[in-house]
Amino acid sequence: MLPPFIIDQIRRREEEERRRIERDQPRVELPVDAYRPAPQPQREDDEQDDPERGVIILDLG
Repeated sequence: MLPPFIIDQIRRREEEERRRIERDQPRVELPVDAYRPAPQPQREDDEQDDPERGVIILDLG
């Protein structure tokens, strides 16, 4: 049987090898934060609560 420190060294080397292999694997990085929608402009309370809001057409001719 091997002494505990030798077993620990072997385990550490195996873990380092696994990390190295995982680190070297190609990965796809998604630009999640790159295209975040712009924040909505703050509107006054009167504009948000007005259900009668609409369009007015003026004929100047």
